[in-house]
Amino acid sequence: MGKIVCLMGKSSSGKDTIYKKLLTQDKVKLCNIVPYTTRPIRAQEREGVEYHFTDEEGYQRLLEAGSVIESRAYHTYLGLWRYFTVADERIQLENQSYVMIATLEAYGHIQRFYGADRVLPVLIELDDGVRLQRALDREKAQDQPKYEEMCRRFLADAEDFSEENIRKAGILRRFYNEDLEYCLEEILDYLRDNIVAAHGQSS
Repeated sequence: MGKIVCLMGKSSSGKDTIYKKLLTQDKVKLCNIVPYTTRPIRAQEREGVEYHFTDEEGYQRLLEAGSVIESRAYHTYLGLWRYFTVADERIQLENQSYVMIATLEAYGHIQRFYGADRVLPVLIELDDGVRLQRALDREKAQDQPKYEEMCRRFLADAEDFSEENIRKAGILRRFYNEDLEYCLEEILDYLRDNIVAAHGQSS
């Protein structure tokens, strides 16, 4: 039986880079779960890769169909943005493990939906000053930089990933992303111990 790896961390901590590398390595076979969002697509993003992009009407249709596992709503200066996970036929835990980027709150919902034994947390951490510079550099590269939203997201992370919330989520292991390759190897060792060893998945 497979597991869902929930990759979590504050904005600009390197989650996207680690996520992409996990999908291309051979040591632990992982498929992706692409989340949904109602926010506008950014430069360099592609539909079905980082997110499935929809609107409020599309979200409501999926909600009424009972397909939404978890959702988060953010009131930005550009309006209401939703991020959510949808249960569909692509998720086959009987014979495959998956990786997705999630928040602490989403991790809790996914645990309750699939069962705690099927969901594995990977919490990425990085110095706040390094994160802020990365976020600023990324926003500058956009066609229309949204610095106000960048600041809101940065400040919201401090509350969302507070020590109390991490403790309540039951997360004991953390991975510091100062050196990307070292951090990735630590994560792969952790996944081998908890997926390959536990379920006899071939590497």
